[in-house]
This record gives sequence, structure tokens and C-alpha cells, in this order.
Amino acid sequence: MRRRLPLTIGVVASLALGAAIAVPQIASASSTLGQHAAARGKYFGSATDNPELTDAPYVSILSSEFNQITPGNTMKWQYTEPQQGQFSYGQADTVVSLARSNNQSVRGHTLVWHSQYPGWVDSVPANQLLGVMRNHVTNVAGHFQGQVIHWDVVNEAFEENGTRRQSVFQRNIGDSYIAEAFRAARAADPAAKLYYNDYNIEGLGAKSDAVYAMVQQFKAQGVPIDGVGMQAHLILGQVPSSIRQNIQRFADLGVDVAITELDIRMNLPRDATKDAQQANDYRTVVDACLAVTRCVGITVWDYTDKYSWIPSVFPGQGAALPYDENLNKKPAYTAIHDALAGTTTPPTTPTTTTPTSGPGGCTATYQIVSQWTGGFQANVTVRNTGTSAMNAWAVRWSFGAGQTVTNLWNGVVSSSGANVTVRNATYNGTIPANGTTSFGFLGSWTGSNPAPTGLTCGST
Repeated sequence: MRRRLPLTIGVVASLALGAAIAVPQIASASSTLGQHAAARGKYFGSATDNPELTDAPYVSILSSEFNQITPGNTMKWQYTEPQQGQFSYGQADTVVSLARSNNQSVRGHTLVWHSQYPGWVDSVPANQLLGVMRNHVTNVAGHFQGQVIHWDVVNEAFEENGTRRQSVFQRNIGDSYIAEAFRAARAADPAAKLYYNDYNIEGLGAKSDAVYAMVQQFKAQGVPIDGVGMQAHLILGQVPSSIRQNIQRFADLGVDVAITELDIRMNLPRDATKDAQQANDYRTVVDACLAVTRCVGITVWDYTDKYSWIPSVFPGQGAALPYDENLNKKPAYTAIHDALAGTTTPPTTPTTTTPTSGPGGCTATYQIVSQWTGGFQANVTVRNTGTSAMNAWAVRWSFGAGQTVTNLWNGVVSSSGANVTVRNATYNGTIPANGTTSFGFLGSWTGSNPAPTGLTCGST
């Protein structure tokens, strides 16, 4: 998923001097997202951009609801060093000053990226680019020394299959450029925590595995990496079921994790069903971060649909943020607020069954990922345990306490009383040997919500 926007649509990262968010605060039921996050020892922030700062109602919410800010564009290379050796910080300074005046922390975004750098970088001789990159990192990180809590040092260096993106830095410097950028950033700002940041690494997969391997290598080699940023530009109903597990495995390497650019886009127009799904998706992401001590905070990629980058990049999609285009709170806001405030019911223990094996066999893993009074969200992972591809699958179970499926995605559902059958959709019936697919649903419950019984998976 891509997510860069022109300056007129962008976002900004700024946070107050020092780790102002580190000390938990007492929050009341009516407290802001930032206050509730701080009470949990985390931050909840928003990106912003300089053109938006002329919108007084927007700035009022930005300044009061969040305890962290990210400059979405004006810390990038094209703005900070438009001509070689000539640095410009005025626009980024404006965002940082706003954040500091409101006691908000700032995430620095981003020092080295394959996009939004000035054209002159492409003309630098290959044997000089490492020095040019070091000089850029040294000057920009040095200018903001003591004013940001995190730096996204290198951004989006991997392809979806886990290989290195062939950027100008990769081609002319080689694999070492990422480590060298981190070393230069540490020397320029020893106090800031240094992050690698990327999209589509929220769940387990080839890309997140490659980033994991890099972080593991950096830790072993003493490269100064402190955190991993998971951008989380997500699609309605498609929050990775492994997001919490993935956050935890990075944390287990001894680094922090941040959700850095969260939005959840939908096909337009909005309706009540999509809003409900989006609310549950946001709740799932927030709950996953809250469950891992070293997940330090969440940033939405701007907080309002009014300034979202999504419609300009994904025609026909949008409505991705917790506030609508009129700065009104959406159901997603309430879900985030309640999750941070601790008013949601913890998920129940996931259950797994392995009913069949051999050619055509499959297993189904049923997991409740989020639950609240009267409702819940579940995810079911289907794995082909056979030795050849299967071309159709069906998962069956029985609810034991009157639960019902109210909305299901990535499958076709039918119910008879307590018995539920979900068959593959037209696009996800084929699963290679040992491969997986998944579907999810919203459900309702009263009284209790035990795990279903009789969970089976088969090829028909």
C-alpha cells in the first residue's frame, strides 16, 4: 500500500521536547485519546501538514486531542535539502513549534527514503552518495536534536517479497546504506530513538520476515536501531490476524514497535455497516498495541477524512480516519477511545482444531480478536494440510450460546439455527499445499460468548 501525498494533502510529525508521554496520567471517561493513551504509558497521535495549519477548527482538535504529532512531509529530503548542501527547515520548524507549544511529542519523518528526494540526488556519483547521505542525515537530525523522540531513519527499503528495493541508495551504496544511515543518525542525535519504518509489515509474511531478519542482524552487529515502525495503511475488514503476534516478535528482539501511519480505507460511499466494521478494525489494532508492552504508541495518518491522502491515490476509496470531513467523530473514534480507556471486554482464548489431514485436508483456527458488550469480531484461518493444492474449502461450527454472524468477509456464510457453514469466496478457494487463507466476521452475543463447538474444515 502506498501512501505518499503532495504537500497539500500531507502529514506532519512533531512531538514535544523529551519524552513527555512517558509518565502515565490519570484519565477520566471523557478524557482525550492522548490522555487515555498516556494513562496506559503510550501515545496516540496524528500526522499533519503545513497547509492544514491555516484551518483553525482543525488545529484546535489537533492541538487538544492528541499527545503526539508527526510532520508528514516537511522533514523529507526534498524540503530539508532542496539543493545540495543548502538546508531549509522553516516549514518543519513550524510544526515542531506547534507541538511543543501544546506539550506534544514529535516523531521525525523521514531521513532516507526512495521517494520525495530532490532530483539532484540522482546525479551524485555512486562513489560519493554515501558521504552525501551521511551529510544529509547529520544535518537534519542534528537540527532537530532534542526536539523529536523518534526518527524514521530509513523508510520502505523492502519489496513485498522481502528483497531489497532497488532505490538510488541501494543501487549505488549497497546493503550497507541502511546501517550507515542509522549510525549517522545516532551520532547526530544520541537521545532520539531510531526506527526502521515500512508498510505491509503489520502481519506475518515475506516482507515482515525480511525486516525481522534485518533487525535481528543489526542487534547482533551493534547497529543502533531502537524500533520498528509499522505504517498500517489498512483496508476495511483486512486487519492481519497475526498483528499482535508480529508486534510481539519484534519486541522480543529488544526493540520498540510503533504503529506510525494508521488509516483504514473503505470503498465509498460510507454506510453504517462499513462504519461498524471500521470501528472494530481500529479497535483490533489498538488492542494489539496495548497488549504488547514495547508497542509504545499509535499515530493516525492525519485524523480527519478532510485531509486524508487516500482518495487522491485510491479512486473510489476513502473515509479512512476517525473523524469525518466535517471534523465530526465517527464510530471509529469511539472504538479507539473505549479501547484506550479500557472499557472493552478482553478477547477470549482462541481455539484450534485439526479435523483432517492428507490430500485435500485442512485445519481451521478460530480466534476472537475483539469483543465488546453485545458484539465481537472473529477471524478464522484455513490451512491446507494436504500435499497438493485444494480448490475449495468449507469451515463448519456450532455456536453454543445463541451467537449469530452479522457480517462476514472473504467467504460465503450460511446458517441453520446454531450451525454455521462458511465456504470460500470466488477469489480465495485455491490454497497451495501448506498455504493459508482467512476470513473474518462480526457477530452478536448475549450473556456469554464461548468458543464454538464442532469446528471442522474440509475440501467441500
